[in-house]
Amino acid sequence: MKDYDIQSTSNGWLFFVKASFGIAILAIAAGIVLIPGSFLIKGYFAISSLFLVSSTITLSKTLRDQHEAKRLINKVSEARTTQIINEMAK
Repeated sequence: MKDYDIQSTSNGWLFFVKASFGIAILAIAAGIVLIPGSFLIKGYFAISSLFLVSSTITLSKTLRDQHEAKRLINKVSEARTTQIINEMAK
């Protein structure tokens, strides 16, 4: 594997992502608890928020998997092309 194929994230970026996710969850939880209204309305907002978080995680994982599959297909295609060129050069 070539060095430029490796994609890693820094510790600072990981901390930022995790901290912003935690802050967002705390903010929505505080908003639900503090909103004036009945328990039914608070429950609806809580379930909707949980559904939004889970669907966002599912969407991001699916898009990442799709991107990685395309990269793999491109690498296999490139390897085949290189093999054909090498055979023709002989």
